[in-house]
Amino acid sequence: MNKKPILGVIGGSGLYNFPALESVEMIKPETPFGFPSAPITIGELHGKRVAFLARHGIGHTLSPAEVNYRANIYALKMIGVDKVVSISACGSLREDYAPGQIVIPDQLFDFTHRRERSFFGNGIVVHVSAADPFCPELSTLLYQTVSQSGPTAHKGGSMITIEGPRFSTKTESNLYRAWGFSLIGMTTSPEAFLAREAEMCYAVMAHVTDYDVWHITEENVSVDLVVKTLQKNTEVAQQSILALVDHLPEALNCTCNHALENAIITSRDAIDAQTKKRLSLLLDKYLK
Repeated sequence: MNKKPILGVIGGSGLYNFPALESVEMIKPETPFGFPSAPITIGELHGKRVAFLARHGIGHTLSPAEVNYRANIYALKMIGVDKVVSISACGSLREDYAPGQIVIPDQLFDFTHRRERSFFGNGIVVHVSAADPFCPELSTLLYQTVSQSGPTAHKGGSMITIEGPRFSTKTESNLYRAWGFSLIGMTTSPEAFLAREAEMCYAVMAHVTDYDVWHITEENVSVDLVVKTLQKNTEVAQQSILALVDHLPEALNCTCNHALENAIITSRDAIDAQTKKRLSLLLDKYLK
């Protein structure tokens, strides 16, 4: 691999069948947290290298709680990715975010309970800031490119990540609406927070596939409904990624790339050598 990818894309395996993708190679690096969900596909779009990772594995073999989010983010970091776009299916919790539309959310609520949420612990304590969990600069660029690709797009809205793999009950769905959430999904947490710990810009292209189960006149969420909508939107997602790559600057005017600068609370001399070595990719610039 002769140069680092300008962008990492996490989503479904069907997304990566770009007619324009050239010089394709596949790698599966081993991280301190194991292997990523699938081999990372790296290729060139309009002369710029882009990395693609199938979040749920090839053929969708991993449920949301089984995804090794730490390995996925760390593996992308290892190959030089510092900007990540997540392609995610989600349910709408509000009338005006309709199925078939795309939302670039700006807030996130983690309602999961089985997942590893941090690279740190076991001798090193880090409190990363997550007040704004998505990179505002990357999110704005993503919204601009999606808006030019066809379907109605919205910028803003809060997403709640539930554990899954089952869909919501009507009581749960109506409670999330009462709490004021806009979208519901199963994968953005802890992915977004791990990206922040890895000092990567992270944004979500949320494809609205349904109204969850709260809407009294619309079809309840089902696998068939989700898959049909995602298939229809695959071309839109590809066009948006291609346009984003064309307009993506080398550096963004954000604070994502130094998120750990004031987040490490453990005394430097109290961090053992094994931990320093294990997490050197994340820590070296602050421990040297």
